[in-house]
Amino acid sequence: MKIIVCIKQVPDSDKVRIDPKTGSLMRDSAPGILNFEDANALEAALQIKEKLKDVHITVLSMGPMQAKNILQECLAMGADEAVLVSDKKLSGADTFVTSDVLASAIKKLGDFDLIFTGKQSYDGDTGQVGPQIAEKMDIPQITYVSELEVSEAGVVKVKRTLDNGYERLEVKMPCLITATKELNEPRYMTVSGIFGACEKTVLVLSAEELGFSVELNALETSPTGVLMTFAPKAKGKGVTVQGDTPAEVAGNLVKLLNS
Repeated sequence: MKIIVCIKQVPDSDKVRIDPKTGSLMRDSAPGILNFEDANALEAALQIKEKLKDVHITVLSMGPMQAKNILQECLAMGADEAVLVSDKKLSGADTFVTSDVLASAIKKLGDFDLIFTGKQSYDGDTGQVGPQIAEKMDIPQITYVSELEVSEAGVVKVKRTLDNGYERLEVKMPCLITATKELNEPRYMTVSGIFGACEKTVLVLSAEELGFSVELNALETSPTGVLMTFAPKAKGKGVTVQGDTPAEVAGNLVKLLNS
């Protein structure tokens, strides 16, 4: 069984900063980390590898060359192979172009049985890339998966989380699954895994190697774009309404609201 896990390097939210003049995200201000729900997607693939025979896991990402560090972490966690699509022509790509690139990379990699992605990346928060890949690959997809069971017969059974409940669904491979954080608890890298990852090479592909035009400018060809990114203004200090009894507290609150 061949599994492809699409992952993304995102900035550490605790350290990211916004340029006050341009409103742009200052990505250099924060170290890159593995997107949270992409880690759940990788863990799901690794658990399948532990239960079934002859499972090969490829992690795939699109981003700057620094993303190789995150792919090396995925190898240290247990993935077999890592591929990075990195090209300055792809800078500023929206979800439509990104899914085009990842779908083209998957086709170049050859046969596959199962594709995993995270439900969404927390820096973009659109949840669009996974479903768009499935549409462009013309394969079934199940999103928001919180439970998963894969059989040797190539059948995937899942629990899909909804706003007001859940669904139990079944689909045959090949298919695409988007993982939620409820699906599992991602594992840590092991010492042996880290040493093993150091012996592996991340394959780097350019846009041209995937068949895209030499004149490609992803920022210009993307049908959507971000107009502005801004940090909300800090709110003022709160007010504590006091009183000896609930009735007195309520009365003081009314007086405060009317003042």
